[in-house]
Amino acid sequence: MAGGIQQRGGRGRTRPMSEINVTPLVDVMLVLLIVFMVAAPLLTVGIEVELPETEAQALTEQTEPLAVTLTGEGTIFVQESEIAYDDLVPHLQAVSAAGYDQRIYVRADKGVLYDDVARVMGRLNAAGFTSIGLLTE
Repeated sequence: MAGGIQQRGGRGRTRPMSEINVTPLVDVMLVLLIVFMVAAPLLTVGIEVELPETEAQALTEQTEPLAVTLTGEGTIFVQESEIAYDDLVPHLQAVSAAGYDQRIYVRADKGVLYDDVARVMGRLNAAGFTSIGLLTE
């Protein structure tokens, strides 16, 4: 013991590391980013239909649009509520009376006949809804 204090393993005292390791933080953030990117399109409208693909621009509206959906089986939905064809206009007029004056979007499965889509759009137009849009992929 020449020198007073014997050192372990022949090394001197090490200073504590003062750097923050950000690698785990970056890993978690990337995983969350991927999860949200995958989940975001699924949160739009709950009725699953296979929309036709077009080269149209994406919608940029901030509010949730009112969507009328026609499924491949011929079922009609307003948002996520199933509606009979004869009850479509009274239901939308009740929504309109509650203050909704935005555009109504029609979503139809690509297997739905053009005739069925035209009948629903004609019914909407006859009920006084003049701002009607078609949604595609």
